[in-house]
Formats: sequence, structure tokens, C-alpha cells
Amino acid sequence: MIIRIFQVRVHEGKRGEFEKFFRETAMPLMKKQPGLISLTAGVPRPESPDNFCMVMVWRDLDAMKDFVGEDWQSAHIHPDEARLVRERTIHHYELAEA
Repeated sequence: MIIRIFQVRVHEGKRGEFEKFFRETAMPLMKKQPGLISLTAGVPRPESPDNFCMVMVWRDLDAMKDFVGEDWQSAHIHPDEARLVRERTIHHYELAEA
């Protein structure tokens, strides 16, 4: 399984607008993707008021590629959120089984 951690920082003053998109569009879209095992989404805390994240666990690389495409190592964003996002990062990990 692959853990994909997506982090985004929004432009100052865009938190509310982005959070609405995040909760109403991005999260529901992600939750219905075939091969997505789990999704945990985080909204800002007071010390980082413009930072959001999603932690996804995918069944395998092929399932993740079916959603994000061959350029899976890049942090893709939905066209509707592009004007709200200041920066974004993506990290991938293999799931460590105990």
C-alpha cells in the first residue's frame, strides 16, 4: 500500500473559501476513488492558519495512477482551487506493516 500525503498552503485571506471547496468538493471526490483505502483530511490549526492536508492510503501504485495519472510524483490540484493555492507539496511512503 502507498501513503500519499498532500499538503497545501492557501493565499492569505482564502482559508474560508478553500475550506468550503476542500470539504464540499475535494473530500467527496477523493472518497469515491477506486483503490483508495482511506482518507484523512486536516484543516488548519491556529498556529498554521493557511495549511491543509490530506493523508491517503492507496491499494497500490496502479490504483493511485488511475486517479492522478502517470505524473504521480507531482502535487496536482483541481482547476477550481488553483487560484486559492499559494503552494503545495506531496510525499509518498510505503505502508510499514507491524
